[in-house]
Amino acid sequence: MARLKVGVLISGRGSNLQALLDACADPAFPAEIALVISNVPGAHGLDRAEKAGVPTLTIDHKDFPDRASFDARMDQSLRAAGIELVCLAGFMRLLSDGFVEGWRGRMINIHPSLLPSFKGLRTHAQALAAGVKLHGCTVHYVTPSLDDGPIIAQGAVPVLEGDSEESLAERVLAVEHRIYPLALRMIAEGGAPGADPAVSLINPPPS
Repeated sequence: MARLKVGVLISGRGSNLQALLDACADPAFPAEIALVISNVPGAHGLDRAEKAGVPTLTIDHKDFPDRASFDARMDQSLRAAGIELVCLAGFMRLLSDGFVEGWRGRMINIHPSLLPSFKGLRTHAQALAAGVKLHGCTVHYVTPSLDDGPIIAQGAVPVLEGDSEESLAERVLAVEHRIYPLALRMIAEGGAPGADPAVSLINPPPS
């Protein structure tokens, strides 16, 4: 059975990319990463991909006059590589509605909160300020609305007394590295269709 061809968009260190690379290194995993694109030249995630033998491409958004032309170049590159699913992994650019619609049902993102709570930035600070007892991360299909779209998988961690943004972020990140490959597997195996996505909740024990 053919493996799902995945393209990953990054902007930075690529820790979630590494989790996906590690999962896809297993020949039995139902997906393979066929291309990694960074909008930031020299991003550490590119080194991770190259060490794994995955083709990389840098498309610097500063070289384009507007968001639409930058997105058009990414779209062209993804389609030329035969990409079937796009994973956003620390990609720090807002995507145009046209790009999102072009990949509707075939593009996913991981967000550091239990959506629909705490959309946007500084999610760990938002969680601490709200006084919640559970925080976590969500893998979801990308839609034109920010941090919206059908949920594929979520992972929860307890918010501990004395937590800082940094300590909470570290605990959430460990779960991100678990659920992103899980969500990718679910999609590749047909268990998370865009119209009616499966939902998996992981509650790891406190560390």
